[in-house]
Amino acid sequence: MQRLSNEKHHKTLVPPHLSNVTVISEPGEGVAPAMNDNMTFVFPPVPATTLPVSGTRDLFPVNRVYCVGRNYAAHAREMGHNPDREPPFFFQKNPSCLVTGAAFRMPPGATDIHHEIELAVALQSGGSGIAPDRALDHVFGYAVALDMTRRDLQAELKKLGRPWEVAKAFEGSAPCSPIQPASAIGHPTRGEVRLDINGERRQSGDLSQMIWPVADLIARLSTYFTLQPGDIILTGTPDGVGPVHPGDKLSGAIAGVGTLKVDVI
Repeated sequence: MQRLSNEKHHKTLVPPHLSNVTVISEPGEGVAPAMNDNMTFVFPPVPATTLPVSGTRDLFPVNRVYCVGRNYAAHAREMGHNPDREPPFFFQKNPSCLVTGAAFRMPPGATDIHHEIELAVALQSGGSGIAPDRALDHVFGYAVALDMTRRDLQAELKKLGRPWEVAKAFEGSAPCSPIQPASAIGHPTRGEVRLDINGERRQSGDLSQMIWPVADLIARLSTYFTLQPGDIILTGTPDGVGPVHPGDKLSGAIAGVGTLKVDVI
């Protein structure tokens, strides 16, 4: 992961390949009004989170990170839910949860961290009320990601009927590969999704097993939120989720998209 900022004016920079993207800046649209020469930040803002674009020197600026729950039937069942009765639901991670280093650091006090291998979708444009047949027009590319989950906290929060973002949105909880542009690989709808730990297969599924395909996820999300350039969608995980421990070596891959290798420390 890299971060961009302008030290003189503390303004976020947009990579050249996205310079023609129109940014919504009207009040109430979810983006702060543009600064003028008479305005300064009270302190330097946190630089933008970015992801590398495979095969280029370009960077993809991350806006928000949406996650989809229970989007593979077998995983929904292994978590004790009925996929025929419960459609996928959405929650968010912080953009800074995305990391591209080769290490995942166990959070302090964690006793049960689970791996979840997922296809990540990177949007180059957005809007609200997007039709499914136009949804893929908004996709810049795809990546391989892990949705690391504090199952210890999640289990307790579920019992209390409380939101469980704290179990999902901790620092470094979303290791991610470089983004593969859709212009290079197309829009994958099938292909193996797998994760090995220490050379042993733990998760194995196929993109074709998604309950809600990517286009439907984008359309559905756009009924709740005004999607923006830079939004990332983690599309759910196949079954086989389980714990990780310090010293584990994780090796994930999605056919036609890429690979992701992470050491647990």
